[in-house]
Amino acid sequence: MSILAAIGHVSRLARAGFVLAREGAFLGVDPAALPPLARALLALANLLARRGAGGLDGLAAAIDRLGPSYVKLGQFLATRPDIVGPAAAMELQKLQDRMAPAERDVAAASVEASFGAKLDTVFVEFGEAVAAASIAQVHRARVRTREGERDVAVKLLRPGVERRFARDLSDMFFAARIAERLEPSLRLRPVEVVDELARSVRMEMDFRLEAAAASEFAENLIRDPDLRAPKVDWDRTTREVLTMEWIDGTPLGDPARLAELGYDAPKLARTLIQSFLRHALHDGFFHADMHQGNFFVDESGRIVAVDFGIMGRLGRRERRFLAEILYGFIRRDYLRVAEVHFEAGYVPSTYRVEDFAQAIRAVGEPIHARTADQISMAKVLTLLFESTALFEMKTRIELVLLQKTMVVVEGVARKLDPHLDIWATAEPVVGGWIAENLGPRGRIEDLSRSVSQLVRLAADAPPSLERLSRLIEREADATPAEAPSEPGRGRWPATVGPALWIIAAALAWIAFHWR
Repeated sequence: MSILAAIGHVSRLARAGFVLAREGAFLGVDPAALPPLARALLALANLLARRGAGGLDGLAAAIDRLGPSYVKLGQFLATRPDIVGPAAAMELQKLQDRMAPAERDVAAASVEASFGAKLDTVFVEFGEAVAAASIAQVHRARVRTREGERDVAVKLLRPGVERRFARDLSDMFFAARIAERLEPSLRLRPVEVVDELARSVRMEMDFRLEAAAASEFAENLIRDPDLRAPKVDWDRTTREVLTMEWIDGTPLGDPARLAELGYDAPKLARTLIQSFLRHALHDGFFHADMHQGNFFVDESGRIVAVDFGIMGRLGRRERRFLAEILYGFIRRDYLRVAEVHFEAGYVPSTYRVEDFAQAIRAVGEPIHARTADQISMAKVLTLLFESTALFEMKTRIELVLLQKTMVVVEGVARKLDPHLDIWATAEPVVGGWIAENLGPRGRIEDLSRSVSQLVRLAADAPPSLERLSRLIEREADATPAEAPSEPGRGRWPATVGPALWIIAAALAWIAFHWR
């Protein structure tokens, strides 16, 4: 790295540090948890805090001032309370990803560059931006099809954003590498954090991936009478441009307007919660940015989701874990909730299930002493993840993202119906999933999947065993025999021994999953 590049990194990072320090973002940091050099820097930073600065309360405001790259970093860290702590994660959830849009002429030039064609050959009309965030801005446009003209939403990568993010991420990598060199024993690995952020941003900047997510989500909603997603216009979608059906609807975050139009706000709240849980459990694919600006109610009364840049996935194992812990809390079966954690391998076997159940009871019992509108499912999960830290529970990124999403969706639902009984709303969905997937029918499907995997394993075995046999023969030719074989104890053919081991392993796998 050149001296000029290093100076550039240091100067930009110094400015970022000054903004954070000035807003008092470091006032709440415990110096005892830091290495000696970091304590000295913390003391210096806190001297710069303006009068009346409020510690973590100023963190989101300070990050907002630093620009889109730091906003994205803050939003990313909001999903990782295991890294920044629950208090900081809650504060970072306040970050607002809103920016001033680029002018229409600049946006139009970007569209033309992306398609390699004049704007009027792609869109009949192309209006001003109607929304703008750190990575993209959205325009209302019009296209001509065989059926006639129709309105579309055009999501456009903000001009210059890739260059800006590349520079800021380079600064973050520079700071992360310095931190790890100065303090190799850090529990937090800064380089890994920045690298994970960089991968996330790269994916979010490729709108073909978002289009694919929207398409998959829409397919999952085909039989859902209450929730839908806009159609993707693949002919007008590139890496930098995403074109989708324009949604005319009322924002879900405007209960007063919904009431004026005659919509049943409490019913919409129940629909939102149940649809989220239904698709998270059934499909293992959920919208992970469920703030109120991303949902509308159309003329038919259906909820329409938009913005698929952040999606979450849950494997079958994680879905079972989620369903059983929620159902366990609903039924006050804390021992079963604890057992599920151990069965999933999330808590080390060195701990006792009964002790863990006791910790879970401390989370669950207080909620049953409150009225339904005081009980928060998201709060319960947050407390659960906090308590599991005492038992060295392994952090699961997909579950943390799910928990963050539940906090947001529950907040939107409560705004529609302040007296919403979250647990009674969730029970039919969660209980139904458990009955279908963990009852007799689910066991049969599990066996079917196991047999299918065994068949595939058997089909792949002959060529694999043949290669293994050749390898063993080469090893035998290369190594002198130490002693002749005993008479009457001829060796099995090279393929028989491994084959028996493979079959035994497969049967053991089926037995374990059939329990």
